[in-house]
Amino acid sequence: MSVVGIVPAGGSGERLGADRPKAFVVCAGRPLVEWSLDVLRSVCDRVVIAAPHGYHDAPDHVLGGESRSASVRNALEAAPEATVVVVHDAARPLVTRDLVERCVAALEPGIDAAIAAVPMTDTVKETANDRRVVRTLDRSSLWSIQTPQVFRADVLRRALKRDAAALAAATDDAMLVEEAGGVVHVVEAPPENIKVTRASDLKIVEALLAD
Repeated sequence: MSVVGIVPAGGSGERLGADRPKAFVVCAGRPLVEWSLDVLRSVCDRVVIAAPHGYHDAPDHVLGGESRSASVRNALEAAPEATVVVVHDAARPLVTRDLVERCVAALEPGIDAAIAAVPMTDTVKETANDRRVVRTLDRSSLWSIQTPQVFRADVLRRALKRDAAALAAATDDAMLVEEAGGVVHVVEAPPENIKVTRASDLKIVEALLAD
C-alpha cells in the first residue's frame, strides 16, 4: 500500500485580508500549510502540494488547477504510485495524526472513502431564495464535513475524470465519489479541527497552537 497525501493549497486568502495565498500566510510563526504537512508526513509515504503560480516550483509541488478538485487531480496525476490518497485542506492546521490514521484505517473492504466530520449541533433550517424558512432539518443525521478525506486511489481517479464545470461545482472530492456511486464513510473528528477562513479564525488557531 502506498499512501500519498495531497494538499490543495490554492486559496487566495482574500477573506483573510492577506497579501498572499492563504496556505502561505504566517500562522504562529510559520506558513499555515506547514502545520498540516508535519502531520501528513508522519503518516503518508509522500505528500504532494497543489500550489498557486509562483509557489509551485519546489519538490513535490505541482501547479494548482482552476478549482479545488482540479488541483487535487493535478496532484494525483503526479503520484501514479498512490493506492490510498489522503486529501487535506491547508487551512486546517490543527489536524492530528490520530485523526488521519483513523480515516485511513476506516477504509475497509467495501468502503471507497472515509471522511472526517463533526455532528451538527446547531439547528439547521432550509430556506427559499428569498430566505423564507421552508423547514427545519433533523440534525441527528447531519454532519459538518471536514478534511482529511481518504480515498482508494483508483476510485478517486475515476471520480475526478469530469469536465471543468463539474469539478468546480463539487464542494469536496467525496461529493464526486458519491456521484460516481462510491461508498463514503464518516469518521468523527475533534471539534478543534477548524478551518481558517477569516482573520478571526487565524487568531483562534494561533491561540490553540500556542496552548
